[in-house]
Amino acid sequence: MMKNSCSVWSNYFCELSPEQRIDAFLECGFTCSEFSDEDGAILLQRGSGEAEGAKLKRYADERGFAFPQGHLLLSADICNPDSVDVLKNWLDLFLSLGIRSAVLHAAGGADLTAEQRFERRIAALRALAAYLRGTDLTICLENLMHETCPRTSADLMRYIDAAGGDHLGICLDTGHLNVCRCQYGVAETQREFIQNSGARLKALHIADNDGSSDQHLMPYGRGCVDWGEVMAALGETGYSGLFNLEIPGECCAPLELKKIKLRYIGRMCAYMLASR
Repeated sequence: MMKNSCSVWSNYFCELSPEQRIDAFLECGFTCSEFSDEDGAILLQRGSGEAEGAKLKRYADERGFAFPQGHLLLSADICNPDSVDVLKNWLDLFLSLGIRSAVLHAAGGADLTAEQRFERRIAALRALAAYLRGTDLTICLENLMHETCPRTSADLMRYIDAAGGDHLGICLDTGHLNVCRCQYGVAETQREFIQNSGARLKALHIADNDGSSDQHLMPYGRGCVDWGEVMAALGETGYSGLFNLEIPGECCAPLELKKIKLRYIGRMCAYMLASR
């Protein structure tokens, strides 16, 4: 049985500070969130990852809030060897925050050959996984949309197997997969992705779109993702991670209206989890 918590990524409240975001989520009935790339950048501007993460964790702990999942630097080019040291500082931040699933884009190196890109990405993943040895943090590779990046569960498992598998898992972005199916001829369904990933599925980016672009919408709106299929597959595989929505397409509203919308999102997520 799944023991999921409903979550919305923390930059939903983009107009607030990291501390204020915690308070706003709690006001709307949420006790956890995916720590966003934007929040990471704010904390790392303040000081070291380890120190600033510990400060925010104390703030969250005092209020009964947590960040089980986080998104590593979105702009990281892991084909560039310099990115490894940058990401290590992010991992220090995540470890001090108590994050256990760190989402990463296996991206970059668009000017390289396919073989060169793969080799450099694997080298970076091995270095990052080695850095995490002795911890319980997992780097979750996200399915992406660009043709030079991993799009399917098989693509992601190829990376994980080549890098050794330790401290590596998968993040399903439902919106990315929907665009790849509608625009780029990717055959894998949401159900197949979830089933093929199995126990390696450690994180979710739940989002919807109409198949034309990555619109980051909430479920059951203007998009065409089959949410019955998604929830059934998550139930069948026993996914036990965070049920996290990444929905910047829902953020174009005044703060108070965003809070009203978030309360609805919480009820919607509870309905979805009960339906699996």
